[in-house]
Amino acid sequence: MRAADIRQGFIDFFEKREHRFVRSAPVVPIDDPTLLFTNAGMNQFKPIFLGESEPGSLRAVNTQKCIRVSGKHNDLEEVGLDGFHHTFFEMLGNWSFGDYYKAEAIQWSWELFTGVWGLDKDRLWATVYEEDDEAFTLWSEVTDIGPDRILRSGKKDNFWEMGETGPCGPCSEIHYFVGSDPGEQSAAGVNTSNEYWELWNLVFIQNERHADGSLSDLPAKHVDTGAGLERIACVIQGKDTNYDTDLFVPIIKKLEGLAGSSYEKDPVPHRVIADHIRMLCFAIADGALPSNEGRGYVLRRILRRAARFGRMLDLHDPFIYKLVPVIGETMGEAFPEVAEKETHIELVIGTEETSFNKTLDRGLVHFDRLVSGLGEKEIPGPDAFRLYDTYGFPLDLTQLMAREKGLSVDEKGFNEAMAAQKQRARRSGSFRRDDSDLDWSSVSEGEDSMFLGYETLDVRALVRRYAPSNGQTMVILDQTPFYAESGGQVGDTGRIEGTGVDLDVIDVQKDGDSFVHICTGTLDPDALGSGEVKCVVDGARRAHTRRNHTATHLLHAAVKQVLGDQVQQAGSFVDPDHLRFDLTYFEKITPEKVTEIEKIVNREILLNNKLNVSVKAFDEAKAEGVVAMFGEKYGDQVRVVEAGDISKELCGGTHVDRTGDIGLFKITEESSLASGVRRLVAVTGDRAVELVQEQAEILGSLRSLLNCGPDQLSERVESILSDRKDLSKRLKKRHEAEGPDVNDWLKSADQVDDHLFVIELVDEGDTEDLKRLGDALLSKIKSGVGVLFHTGGEKPSAVVVVTRDLTERGLDASVLAKSIGGLMGGGGGGRPHLATAGGRDLKLVKGAMVSARELIHEELNNL
Repeated sequence: MRAADIRQGFIDFFEKREHRFVRSAPVVPIDDPTLLFTNAGMNQFKPIFLGESEPGSLRAVNTQKCIRVSGKHNDLEEVGLDGFHHTFFEMLGNWSFGDYYKAEAIQWSWELFTGVWGLDKDRLWATVYEEDDEAFTLWSEVTDIGPDRILRSGKKDNFWEMGETGPCGPCSEIHYFVGSDPGEQSAAGVNTSNEYWELWNLVFIQNERHADGSLSDLPAKHVDTGAGLERIACVIQGKDTNYDTDLFVPIIKKLEGLAGSSYEKDPVPHRVIADHIRMLCFAIADGALPSNEGRGYVLRRILRRAARFGRMLDLHDPFIYKLVPVIGETMGEAFPEVAEKETHIELVIGTEETSFNKTLDRGLVHFDRLVSGLGEKEIPGPDAFRLYDTYGFPLDLTQLMAREKGLSVDEKGFNEAMAAQKQRARRSGSFRRDDSDLDWSSVSEGEDSMFLGYETLDVRALVRRYAPSNGQTMVILDQTPFYAESGGQVGDTGRIEGTGVDLDVIDVQKDGDSFVHICTGTLDPDALGSGEVKCVVDGARRAHTRRNHTATHLLHAAVKQVLGDQVQQAGSFVDPDHLRFDLTYFEKITPEKVTEIEKIVNREILLNNKLNVSVKAFDEAKAEGVVAMFGEKYGDQVRVVEAGDISKELCGGTHVDRTGDIGLFKITEESSLASGVRRLVAVTGDRAVELVQEQAEILGSLRSLLNCGPDQLSERVESILSDRKDLSKRLKKRHEAEGPDVNDWLKSADQVDDHLFVIELVDEGDTEDLKRLGDALLSKIKSGVGVLFHTGGEKPSAVVVVTRDLTERGLDASVLAKSIGGLMGGGGGGRPHLATAGGRDLKLVKGAMVSARELIHEELNNL
């Protein structure tokens, strides 16, 4: 049976039992700041278990994309070494929210396993929490499992808890014996032997854990189950490992073809790469990008780890991106996003892989040199950090290579070196759902936060509850015209007035399904009475925001027309003053293309099409080709915003009635946000008109100063720049005649073995002068290194030169420049024989020169 049939069979089984199919949540959590990645099927139902929202249906079934690479759910080090640990996996699950309970959950799991899928009953075992007499009895009553195969286990294995406090309860696990001889089974092997695989966990959420450790009964009891598709497929398909199933075999076959390798002879690198490419594809498809922070850094670690395992298969050129199409072929039917975004995923992985490949081989050489000179069994933290900082080696990659050589890594020393270089950004002071200092006072009972802001900006409402916080007042209403920040659009501002209430709304944020109005002013609880208030949104501010939001949709469509369908949105921000749109694109967007994008958007504005807003079923909208906006969470019913023939997107934001209401659209900035991510900033309406007028005024002033017409302006400026360049050359020649004597530097140079080392401070000229001196120095040194520091500008800089014989032995001026730049609070780069470094603080130069001398001596001694 194919894995796809197993997946669909699971869903069909529970749909026949009145379960509503719920789409998998993205692996990049949208509204849970406690998670880097979605790591369990229950994550998207967490607000229901916490009592923060009501379920759309009392019964649910789904297959959830999961990633586990951090925290207590971290299987990274086991991946590839055995046959069933993964960074990415699918979790099949069924849920009951206060509906059916233990009897049905146990009976149906047994029925599916043995009656539908035909698993051998004589290999199945069931465990229950040692105090759960109800579940223990039910296994005998509602299934035909042998009584001796029902085992009681302790809290460690059979009691589930969401956290230190909150919902929890006993669980019942179903295990399958995968050993070759069924006669060798024993109860002692369950939960202790790798021959007994846990296939399904049935969690019965019936308790609440309190801060003092005590338990109380929940008012409603829930069922939360999770069954790993990969393991179930392995058992049903009769394979020895998950990697032998049809979920992995196509990837491994493709990898063997690329490498000319044999999975049978060298399984570990094939398994690791096959696992990691699945994780990367699903994370990138759901909006994550490699970076140096948070989940982006996790992606970078996984990708670099896969690249290093590629070296074990003699794959030195970028290859990981070539595996992406296989993921779309094997998983695209169940998860269309990995097929739809295939080109985007290839570009992201290929760009990152190419970048890392430039330093990977040099880093491996440095690692081998470091290990060969090590007099102990532990790699010092500062050395491990240098592998990270200079060559891009994540700590776990260094640890992996160290273990292969029987070594360990000083992780504490690494973390200390990391902390010394980089300060963590402080959390902003804005409202968060995990703020714990709010003391809410209830004013009225009932549901809250019905949003009426699409239809009106002025309503009367009831205060449901309020809370003071840091000189502000948080207010939740039964209904509200105020838009709460989401989907990139900022929250509304305005006024809330009533008896005892005089509040300015300065922001609105979501807390679960509730709209929290963040206010300044006064709220007198004694005068509040019934809590009825008048709510008025700042209409002018909303109008500016609406124009920018609709323009963002038009911009999204325009960039795809001009740059290609492979472009993906990587974020957006809309406020009254401007709009910001981030997109995945791997080169600078030329001025010509920016102009073309502007023309398309303004053409749509002039057409003055009426926006068509409708509510549809999610599947119906997707079938019509509707685009999902980045950072939004969608239910079964979605709001579709359609602008003419150019744009059709899912969006909960506020928009103009007609495209002509935008007035005018003007892009003000095109810049690089990160590797492979560009940012466009634009203005609309009054702001765009003001900008055009300002630019026209500047243009008029320049014409007046240069005494020429608009068609002569470019020619006149080019002439001035040319004259300036000629003058600069003449001054440089004069400076060359008066500059430092390179021969004097050579007389005082250090010597390490047969290599000269020159380090000097130059306080005149500019960077180009410094490069010229570096070239002159390089021509006079047979073998060696030169570092010339410069303090003649507002910020320090340096030029590093390395003779060819040393670059051929692995000494790279660009790598040295990066380290030296870091010593001055900056960075550096360039070519292997000549590179530049830049710093931020002139006061750091003296110390940097001392450290640079030590660094170069160390490098020369290690050659």
